[in-house]
Amino acid sequence: MGASTARPRSEYMIALGLAAGPVVALGFTRFAYALLLPSMRSELDWTYAAAGGLNTANALGYIIGAGSGAWWSRRFGAGRSFVIGIVISALALLGSGLTSDFTALSILRFVGGLSTAVTFVVGSALASRIHTGGRQQRSAALVGVYMAGVGIGVVISGVVVPAALTAWGASGWQAGWLLMGLLALLAVGPAAWAVKAVPPAPSAGPAKGSSSLRKMTPAFIWYVLFGAGYVSYMTFVIALLRDQGMGTWSTAGFFIVLGGASALATLLVWGRVIGRLRGGRAPALVSGVVLVGVLPVLLFDGAVAAIVSAVVFGAGFMAGPTAITVLARRMLPQHAWTSGIAWLTVAFSVGQAVGPLISGILSDSEGGIAKGLWLSVILLLVSAVASLFQRETKPAPEPRAVATGGAK
Repeated sequence: MGASTARPRSEYMIALGLAAGPVVALGFTRFAYALLLPSMRSELDWTYAAAGGLNTANALGYIIGAGSGAWWSRRFGAGRSFVIGIVISALALLGSGLTSDFTALSILRFVGGLSTAVTFVVGSALASRIHTGGRQQRSAALVGVYMAGVGIGVVISGVVVPAALTAWGASGWQAGWLLMGLLALLAVGPAAWAVKAVPPAPSAGPAKGSSSLRKMTPAFIWYVLFGAGYVSYMTFVIALLRDQGMGTWSTAGFFIVLGGASALATLLVWGRVIGRLRGGRAPALVSGVVLVGVLPVLLFDGAVAAIVSAVVFGAGFMAGPTAITVLARRMLPQHAWTSGIAWLTVAFSVGQAVGPLISGILSDSEGGIAKGLWLSVILLLVSAVASLFQRETKPAPEPRAVATGGAK
């Protein structure tokens, strides 16, 4: 086989290696909490507001990590920051299985949120650099492969956590955290291999990305609202299904279907679709799909509604970060990709911090969890409208690249 076929294949293998980052950062550290929440809430006697507050601690760490992601990349190198973030996330997961103290768990969730954001932001920039040619659709597809790691992580946690809850009973939530921590350590190997194969970044020229970033204001607004809307569902949907009478393995099946739909849609569909859409049309489409995915469990009880919700919501929710990463790649000069993605992720994490807290408070009031989850529907609808105001412009010409020794 010639270079023309070997190179695309090697690019996809690099993206798959980088996908180990979101497996740990979001699939384990972020979203598996939804599976563990009912058991933790029952054994530790939490309110829904307290449960949402723990996720808010995670999101606050995420805000700081996202805001400082570009600094970590400059200070320690993109590849090193990416791998270290995975290691810290793994340690936070392990620590979460060793304590039942609310304050200690909040601190661990905060630390996990910070390391998760650094991993995700830097990894998104690394994935954007795998293919630096003019083929936008291939670049979008490679970013999609990276984002598919989230769905893969959700599937893995959907197997591991229920198995722990079944085997260890009331203390199974602790075993679930510990098992995910051990699996996270195994993810360090492929991640470390992948970062060495990413092409070097260009030298940082004069700061020319700020004006382009201001032109992305509608995208910032969309990302805040989208983050708040989708994460409220992800935090409390398992608790809703348990209230509707579904058991541990039934909700696990829901989670596995959701993660599988996410991985397949991100790998096979969204990269190509987003590569063809311009401006804010891709984010608006994503919000619409995710909104439709929330509705079945709010309008109907039972396994059929849950599976439909899992398929539709799962197919759409990780297309949001894919869409915003591709948009940033198109509108910002290459040397500003990491900082641009970082600031956009700050907006995303602000929404993720506020959404579960408000949804949790609403869930504690009359109307229960469903009332809290209707917040997701409203936020996703408004986010879709805001996104349509985004127009796409080309970045300023990039200064000539100077090799700096890869992605270390």
